[in-house]
Amino acid sequence: MLDKFLEPVYNGCRETADKPVIGITTNAGGEDFSLRQRYCEQVERAGGVPVLLPPMTFTEDKRLSEQDAEILLSQLAVVDGIIFSGGADHNPLWIGEEPWTDTLSLNEIRDRHELPLCRLAYNRHIPMLGICRGMQTLAVALGGHVLQDIALPEHNQTTPKTETSHSVTLEKGSLLHKLYNAERIDVNSFHHQAVDRCGEKFRPTATAGDGTIEAMESTEHRQILGVQWHPEQLADDGLPLFQWIVGEAALFRKAKSLHRSMVTIDSHCDTPMFFPQNVDFLTRDSRILYDLHKMDEGMIDAVQMVCYLPQNPMPEHPKAFADSIFDKIEAICSKSDGRIAVAGTLEEILRNKHRGVHSIIPGIENGIALEHDLGNISHFRQRGVTYITLCHNGDNDICDSARTTETHGGLSPFGREVVREMNRQGMLVDLSHAHERSFWDALELSSSPIVCSHSNCRALCDHPRNLHDSQMRALAERGGVMQLTLYHGFLGEGDISIDDFFRHLAHAIDIMGIDHVGIGTDFDGDGGVPGLSDASELVHITERLLRLGFSDSDIAKIWGGNWLRVMRQAQQQK
Repeated sequence: MLDKFLEPVYNGCRETADKPVIGITTNAGGEDFSLRQRYCEQVERAGGVPVLLPPMTFTEDKRLSEQDAEILLSQLAVVDGIIFSGGADHNPLWIGEEPWTDTLSLNEIRDRHELPLCRLAYNRHIPMLGICRGMQTLAVALGGHVLQDIALPEHNQTTPKTETSHSVTLEKGSLLHKLYNAERIDVNSFHHQAVDRCGEKFRPTATAGDGTIEAMESTEHRQILGVQWHPEQLADDGLPLFQWIVGEAALFRKAKSLHRSMVTIDSHCDTPMFFPQNVDFLTRDSRILYDLHKMDEGMIDAVQMVCYLPQNPMPEHPKAFADSIFDKIEAICSKSDGRIAVAGTLEEILRNKHRGVHSIIPGIENGIALEHDLGNISHFRQRGVTYITLCHNGDNDICDSARTTETHGGLSPFGREVVREMNRQGMLVDLSHAHERSFWDALELSSSPIVCSHSNCRALCDHPRNLHDSQMRALAERGGVMQLTLYHGFLGEGDISIDDFFRHLAHAIDIMGIDHVGIGTDFDGDGGVPGLSDASELVHITERLLRLGFSDSDIAKIWGGNWLRVMRQAQQQK
């Protein structure tokens, strides 16, 4: 009988079925965990695979133990989206208030599981749908506020759950407005707690006639939505919300798969500038945009971490200053229990990827670190430095900068020797920050492809740090790479967002071709825009590229394949 039952599996069903997995939180009461069947039915109708996420058993002191943390992270690792289901009230103590009503029906075990689960899912950009209590979970976990009791009967209906009891108005242009193509829909509600302040991470997008917030969505380009009603009970009327979470989970699942298979490299960050503040790269440190946890969350394999040397005031001993930065990077890696390592060659980057180890690739921003000594190029190459940005915001002894005082008219005689020696040492010549004349001199002179590690398109933003179309074409013709950056001043004026970054990326691809573009965020050097505000959000780039229809191979080129190619060419030439 069982074999007969399994015939669809044995007779043609794909063994590699790849539907998105939707985790659904459950109720907890007495000796049972439970969930209404309709949640699972709606997920299945929408094309997803429901799995239940029951609360954990906490240690006696009710604090998160190491085992509890491992369970939370393991739950997050197997899901592509999360539905926070309805149920009991939240304890007001979580928002710093004492209970002031006797109507509360608290469930401490759910709070202690779902609130940290929500925060960690947020950090990892997992799509989330909050339903009734679940919307309140989003608010409590992510900076909003929940009113303990609204005491309005229409929000706690006594009619059958499958019937609607009141209407809500949908904000024009909101996600809900797009899903339902309507300004008003009828819903069913069973709540007396309610979100009264969404917090900075959300905005209200549906309200009841009495003004109660009935839905909210992300203000941060994240796939998070909360509704106060119960769409799982509304059959076809509730299905659009489940189709949305399943669709977003499918996209996230695809992005995760791509990140596992390709090498992702950010070609420029300035995090070492914060080392004097005693930041902790191995924790999730809010003072920096790059740390080990954010690399995990954004699924970034490698970052070019530069030693930035200001032109004015210049460090008293530039070479020693640079060495101190690289000493600190090596110390960070040695304390990481093998989770991150210095990588100065293509082979080391690939080896680290294979081992599941992140890479820090050393770089130098401003050639004053050489102290006018060609021998220091070999010294820094031995320390793992893969590129030197020839100058910064000011002319130096190597070349004129984009903010030139026309000291040399391009590369200096010493600068020409620097380029030749960098070629000999297998080091990439980086011309971000260089004047246009310096760019053309180096492009003509270099025997290896040159790079611009963090620059944008002059045609879209007329800033001297950006490249003209003619420079971009010539860079591509010589096999080089331009890495698009998130520094707002190089993207445009006014309110800059992820959309502006993609305008520059699209233009660069149009001019140069897909084989000559990449990503250099300039995080911790004032890089970052809404939607791409720190390293944890870089998976958004992959999701956007998938939405735009880019192929897997093209996404891999943008995310690191092109950068690895020029690195290979430079290092093989040595």
